[in-house]
Amino acid sequence: MTTEANSRMQRPLDVVDPEIAELLRDEAQRQATGLELIPSENLVSEAVLEAMGSIFTNKYAEGYPGKRYYGGCEYADKVEQLAIDRAKELFGAEHANVQAHSGTSANVAVYMSLLQPGDTVLGMALAHGGHLTHGHPLNFSGRMYKFTEYHVRKEDQRIDYDEIDKLAHEHKPKMIVAGASAYSRSIDFERIAKVAKAVNALFFVDMAHIAGLVAAGVHPSPVPHADIVSTTTHKTLRGPRGGLVLCKAALAKELDKLTFPGTQGGPLVHTIAAKAVCLKEAMEPSFKSYQQQVVANAKALANAIAKAGFPIVAGGTDNHVFLMEVHSRGITGSDAEKALDRAGITVNKNAIPFDPLPPMKAGGIRLGSPSVTTRGMKEPEMELIGAWVAEVLSHVGDAAVEQKVRKQVAELAGRFPIYESRLRGSVTHARA
Repeated sequence: MTTEANSRMQRPLDVVDPEIAELLRDEAQRQATGLELIPSENLVSEAVLEAMGSIFTNKYAEGYPGKRYYGGCEYADKVEQLAIDRAKELFGAEHANVQAHSGTSANVAVYMSLLQPGDTVLGMALAHGGHLTHGHPLNFSGRMYKFTEYHVRKEDQRIDYDEIDKLAHEHKPKMIVAGASAYSRSIDFERIAKVAKAVNALFFVDMAHIAGLVAAGVHPSPVPHADIVSTTTHKTLRGPRGGLVLCKAALAKELDKLTFPGTQGGPLVHTIAAKAVCLKEAMEPSFKSYQQQVVANAKALANAIAKAGFPIVAGGTDNHVFLMEVHSRGITGSDAEKALDRAGITVNKNAIPFDPLPPMKAGGIRLGSPSVTTRGMKEPEMELIGAWVAEVLSHVGDAAVEQKVRKQVAELAGRFPIYESRLRGSVTHARA
């Protein structure tokens, strides 16, 4: 390499693109001084960040370990095989595919490997806690397949398992989908599996939100009961943004074929390396303690908010997430999200079961504990945060209250720093 080319390759981001460098610093500052309560967000370890930003960014590796379409993949093969082996061991699965770029990519591969366009599928309604890819009419899943929705009961906002049984026998679906993006109670996978077996349907579980809890034994595992299971590797699993799929050995060949070349090209080897790291971290004894604290914190936060007079959907939580109803207080979920954001607390507006408001306004907000638990916070901090959430939402639009809480939030966040070992001034660390 010439001296000129070498110099060009080694220029720091601040020199190459100061605008992006500044935005990275701004985001680092936002994360460091605020509280992330969006349940699908978490904080990865330094080791995951290192793998994610590694030299494997340069490598194309179409195919699978030992069966690549490109040369120079001997180390990429080892990385991917480690990720596969760790995923199988961690979740007790017969087969794992770790190439999915996201949870949605994983679900695309699942559907396309097991279904034909137009097949009937039974999935959880988005407005009742499901996910877009579980049959929403605007999503590819709802456009390609004939979805029928099941719901939660109105009286307690818990999954109506009797309705699942009734709809399954009525519609004879090819597949039943379980899993949720906004459901706070444990899911009885064994019960749904029995319904699927009774109507000769495949049973697919999307455990993206609860994968970390499942890995730690804090939530029942769907793997022994489902034909196929997808997940993201971020959220409670605390890894890079990506997906993976676990399945019975009999489905492995079709799943792999529909992942590559069916729905994706070259895998992101740097992301797979980071997935391998997070899976290794999830095997450590401290991970179980972490997940137990995630659940304890979610319960404490929900209880603190309920104590302040705000209804909690389903009456509480068994996992990392819960929904808070706000429309009865004369505000929308959108209003609540913006008010809390001004106070340094990040949440997302969310539809609640039987919501009287449209989705972009929403009658509730979604909150979760993974990120603040990663920072080391426990029940006493959840009491504080719950009180701040209630205070801000009891005075929406009151700038004085929002600024007071924002100052308190920054002080608390400062006691639980993130990425403190990063060099001062790094673009991935908050400015001094």
